[in-house]
Amino acid sequence: MAPQRRGPPRVPEGSSAAERRRTNSTKKDWLPQEAQRTWLRTVVFGVGLALITFLLWSSLEMDDDVAEVLAHHGEVLEGRFIEVPCSEDYDGHRRFEGCTPRKCGRGVTDMVITREEAEQIRRIAEKGLSLGGSDGGASILDLHSGALSVGKHFVNLYRYFGDKVQNIFSEEDFQLYRDVRQKVQVTIAEAFGISASSLYLTKPTFFSRINSTEAQTAHDEYWHAHVDKVTYGSFDYTSLLYLSDYLEDFGGGRFVFMEEGSNKTVEPRAGRVSFFTSGSENLHRVEKVLWGTRYAITIAFTCNPDHGIKDPVLT
Repeated sequence: MAPQRRGPPRVPEGSSAAERRRTNSTKKDWLPQEAQRTWLRTVVFGVGLALITFLLWSSLEMDDDVAEVLAHHGEVLEGRFIEVPCSEDYDGHRRFEGCTPRKCGRGVTDMVITREEAEQIRRIAEKGLSLGGSDGGASILDLHSGALSVGKHFVNLYRYFGDKVQNIFSEEDFQLYRDVRQKVQVTIAEAFGISASSLYLTKPTFFSRINSTEAQTAHDEYWHAHVDKVTYGSFDYTSLLYLSDYLEDFGGGRFVFMEEGSNKTVEPRAGRVSFFTSGSENLHRVEKVLWGTRYAITIAFTCNPDHGIKDPVLT
């Protein structure tokens, strides 16, 4: 018998169409699943990025999260004083019994300088700084040495402008400046239980005007934490008289005492005097000013008469 030839197996009619339908159906099912997986990956990535951003933001804002407000700008303080242990910074300098800090701390009062006096003092700063001003965010006017920020440098106000200074300031301006300095000096002496006559004004004592302009030189970077006794060896007692109001004239710019666990902040208020011993027990910084303009005057005192400076005089 001749061998029978077998052809390819017969495919039932309609099976190819059914297979194609199954394939197309599988593809249709696969496409939504893939889209879902892509969407899910995008969501997970977005959530992860948001979490990382939040953690970074939280770490940057940690100072504010743990800050305690020592003096709110909206309250009027008769006097608030916190005593803290003295650092060893004073041991490396000549001691003056009855003056060199043995009682250390920080205080705030709104009862020494009136808001009207603060406004008049601010006008002195505005007049002097109208002659110059830093290209960066921090400008300085020192009526004692004559130092004035101009661009990226400092000039001597009295030599650079000469007789023009007589037309900018008045003798009444300088007398008010001296009166305010005297009031602050007495306040510090009473708070720390020393004689006002044992304190000597020291340098640098200066006006500051700070805004949100980007820093151009190291002199504009006012926000770094520092210790006055380390930065300026002559300082024993530091004070600041604020000449503008937090959240009204400017944002940011609070004064921060740096402490482990909880920083202490002072919110500026025109006429408010903040004072403290100048050693490491009062490590501090100023927050960056975010908007507006912050005016203040730093008035520093020493116990060493060799480091004393005289009040400015309009000549």
